[in-house]
Formats: sequence, structure tokens, C-alpha cells
Amino acid sequence: MIELFEPWRWRDAKHSYSQAGEDLIIDFVAKAMQIEEVTYLDIGAHHPSQFSNTYLFYRRGFQGVLVEPDPELMASIKRVRPRDVCIEAGVGVTSARVAQFFVMSTRTLNTFSEAEAKRYEAMGTQRIEKVLPVPLITFDDIFADRFLDKEPTLVSIDVEGLDFDVLSTLNLNKYRPAIICVETLQYSETREEVKDTRIAQLMSDNGYFAFGDTYINTIFVDLGRWKSGSKRS
Repeated sequence: MIELFEPWRWRDAKHSYSQAGEDLIIDFVAKAMQIEEVTYLDIGAHHPSQFSNTYLFYRRGFQGVLVEPDPELMASIKRVRPRDVCIEAGVGVTSARVAQFFVMSTRTLNTFSEAEAKRYEAMGTQRIEKVLPVPLITFDDIFADRFLDKEPTLVSIDVEGLDFDVLSTLNLNKYRPAIICVETLQYSETREEVKDTRIAQLMSDNGYFAFGDTYINTIFVDLGRWKSGSKRS
């Protein structure tokens, strides 16, 4: 028997803009922690809505900071998300203030890692389209300029091959976002992906626990604030 489509059945369906439903997990955590205003810092924002861990919250009227080094992608972000602060740069992991940015034929694979860019090319289906000199900023720069009074609820990091390195520069003794979403899976086209276990250990060492994992990304939550049900931020 074929069941007819009945729109009313889907009235309570939740729409996700993330790659694998990460934004809905984040939304659940924020509500469980009684956080009413979800602010965000999106590192490697990529696209205003597609595969975005923050667009759901933008649509609800919240705002934050989007960091994206690709000038073409940033132009699109600025058009669609005018309330957000947009920073056309990368987050540095050394004292350097400029780095080479590899723009790939598949833009979701753009990276500051030359090794990753060449690994993608070696797969045979990707190519480096261009290499751009891009300014670098630090987490301290961003927090001092944009989150001086209160850290964001959410920090989302997706920087293709440098996620651990970038996350390691975030001083979690000084800044305590309630939720941190990080890409923890190395990209592969042969189903031979590798999880970066260093990230989970780093977060555990800093008092965060893995609330959810979508295989691609892991959502970490501040354990102390989770236990207290804090409304902060």
C-alpha cells in the first residue's frame, strides 16, 4: 500500500543547514543550557547557508562573526548575511600575519595547508585553481575586537587539515564558549577517512566533553556549564 503525502505530518519537522545536522544538535544543547541568545564565531564559514553551522541561528535573528579567507565566498556571505560581522582572513597558528591560501576546484576543500591541497590533487578529481596571499588574524584579535564583554555561545571550526592546529591556539582558560563544533574527520574520496583523536583529547584536557558526533564533526560542550545549566551568553 502506498501512503499518500500529507503535509501536516511534516509540520513539526526541523530543517538543518549544516552538513550532517550539527546545527540541530547545537540548538538542542543551547536550549538544554537555557541559553536564550546564541551568538557565534564561525571560522571557515565557506557559504552563507550551505553546510553552515550558524545560519540556523542567523535566521532566528541572532548574529555573530564569520571568518572566511576566500574573497568570492566572502562576497556571497556579505550579501546574504548583512547583520553578521565578516572578516576576510584566516586564523593563524604561528606568528606569521600572511599565508598562502589554496583555492581548490571544490571550494569546500579550500585550505591553508599545502600538504592537504596536494593530497587532494593526488586523489585525481581535485585541482588547485589558484593560490592567494591572505592576511591572518588570531583568536585574541577576534575576541578583543568583537567579543570583549562576552565570549560567543558557539565557536565553529572547519579549516581543512588545520582544525587541531587552529583549535590549539584558542585559549580555553581565558575564553569559554559554551559549545565548540570542530571538523574531526580527514577528507577522503575512498572511504578511508581518519578521525583526529588529538582534538577530543585537547578538549577533554580543557574541561569539555563530546556531546555529539556526526562522524564529520564533533560537538563539544563546556562540562562545568552543562552541569550547572548556566544561562550565561
